[in-house]
Amino acid sequence: MLVQTTRLFPLIISHHLHPSCTRSVRQTFRWSGGSIAAASRGLRSMDPGAPTTNASPTPAEFSAESTNPAATDRIGGQETTPPVGLLPGETVVREGKATILFPSANEVFYNPVQEFNRDLTCAVITEFARDLLAQRGVKVVVPGEKERVVVSLSEEANEAGIQTEEKDGVEESAVTATVGEKCEHGLRVLEGLAASGLRSVRFALEVPGLQSVTANDFSTKAAALIGRNAQYNGVSHILQASCRDASMLMYEMRGKKDRYDVIDLDPYGSPASFLDAAVQAVSEGGLLCITCTDMAVMAGNSGETCYSKYGSVSIKAKYCHEMALRIILHSVDQRAGVYQRYIQPLLSVSVDFYIRVFVRVFTGQATVKNSASKQALVYNCVGCGSFHLQRMGRRTSNGKHMKYSAATGPPTGPECEHCGQRHQLGGPIWAEPIHDLAFVQKVLSGVSGNPSRFGTSKRIEGVLSMVTEELEDAPLYYTVDSLSSTVHCNTPPLLQFRSALLHAGHRVSLSHACKNAIKTDAPPAAVWDIVRCWEQANPVKREKLSPTSPAFKILSTKPSLEACFTVREDANPQSRKRHLTRFQENPQAFWGPKARAKVGGGISTDLQDKRKKCQNKRKNQIADSSQLKSFPCKKFRQGTCTHGDKCCYSHDLEQPDEEKME
Repeated sequence: MLVQTTRLFPLIISHHLHPSCTRSVRQTFRWSGGSIAAASRGLRSMDPGAPTTNASPTPAEFSAESTNPAATDRIGGQETTPPVGLLPGETVVREGKATILFPSANEVFYNPVQEFNRDLTCAVITEFARDLLAQRGVKVVVPGEKERVVVSLSEEANEAGIQTEEKDGVEESAVTATVGEKCEHGLRVLEGLAASGLRSVRFALEVPGLQSVTANDFSTKAAALIGRNAQYNGVSHILQASCRDASMLMYEMRGKKDRYDVIDLDPYGSPASFLDAAVQAVSEGGLLCITCTDMAVMAGNSGETCYSKYGSVSIKAKYCHEMALRIILHSVDQRAGVYQRYIQPLLSVSVDFYIRVFVRVFTGQATVKNSASKQALVYNCVGCGSFHLQRMGRRTSNGKHMKYSAATGPPTGPECEHCGQRHQLGGPIWAEPIHDLAFVQKVLSGVSGNPSRFGTSKRIEGVLSMVTEELEDAPLYYTVDSLSSTVHCNTPPLLQFRSALLHAGHRVSLSHACKNAIKTDAPPAAVWDIVRCWEQANPVKREKLSPTSPAFKILSTKPSLEACFTVREDANPQSRKRHLTRFQENPQAFWGPKARAKVGGGISTDLQDKRKKCQNKRKNQIADSSQLKSFPCKKFRQGTCTHGDKCCYSHDLEQPDEEKME
């Protein structure tokens, strides 16, 4: 029986619902006279072979006040006084048009930082639905949206003026799709790990042109809560709750007539275990939305773990955030290739502590053969940070036919030609463009033309504006501070360094993944020549440099070009001129990813105290040296401390063990 099976597994609820709320779940389902037994009977009677289960209580179990969604435009708010029909202690969280109920105010896990993720997803699915349904003769109508315009940040477009968006060759159709209404020819959406159902409820209330939304979660209690929230928001005619294993549900929907048009995966940590099923269950040309919160693994902290999950070795480098995006795209493409399918990235963003990718999946044996030439290994110098890409395959056009052969290499010698240090080998990664600029322009146009639709519209506009400015054919990037730090010189202003690259005849752009990033098609030799020219104007003390250091080797070579640091007008991108919200400060304290769910629920206070101790170390520096005695001496533990009793740190070896026990 399904219920007996679920008792053997720990409660798995993703990041919307805190695991500790399960302790009061029996109180949760006594809302408005309902009982937990009624919800459990509905789940026990569920057919194991059915893809979805409506776990919501009947409308008769709710009062007239409780069944009213009462959704407002206030974002991320929490009611201090429960609405009519709710018991004391029950919490209402409002985001966008959705109103989500949680069992207890003290046990709610709601991360407002992920609001940007959910807003961006709604915007992307809306534009995807607009393009796809236009081919089916359906016109998508978005509330508050006026005449669509294409937003372009290029100088040429600004001179020509804003142009009205084309209608993609589709005549005005009598069939229209609006939000909150079921569209017979609309999209079938699956949220594989829904938890409280916040994201799915927002889809049903904010994205037009939907035929159905399946909100799935492995927990029976979470599925019942999804049904409750669907009933409370008045979207039960579109949203169905499902209590299944996400992978098994997608595997059973692999038939061409059963596949979903949109699949959204937002697990805790890695989505690797769901990718194989997802690339099979998405329809031809369908949209696959993936969130990864295991940024540390993909950014080089555990290269071997990254390889076991994604088939790619991550390395520590300044471009690690963009490399993480390319690692997940490589992993999805590799899994899709097994089934003669390939991907087309629409949008890939790296923000805060997670990454989010949107890709379309197609079928085509001939196109799948191009996959090897789209992947590349990365040679990264450990001394100066120069990098080179080695394609995994090569394809050449031979008339009407395409010839595939092995790639030639390596692109560099065993030692770095600039600093003499060794190379690290990372990858393979996706080496093709990670954005579809035409699609990004449509999403940007929809958000900027209707700013009141989302609470994070300003940030979405800033991030997407930077995406449209990024070089498509220049994978990875340098950072200005790391280049100057390598040679121990002053950091040049960003505009002057960009101008020097432009004066030298190279293209350059910023990156949405890093504030001071430099994406350029210039080879590493040209980049270091510009650094040498800057050092000549801002000299360092050569006598203090070690002969074996990368700085000594780099500065010992004379530059082959004369860099010009005069600021050019085109060195400053439009997003920067318009002062868009491209990067923002941390919205609140301890805003990062929360702890994994535990059996029985709850997060211990010791864990929260440990977080406070490990974060913001440099902001609260100790001024009184006597307080340093509470910290262990690392050199004493290694046996190299020569201060003895005069050491300002503690030589007590028992203290670290006590911390580990906590």
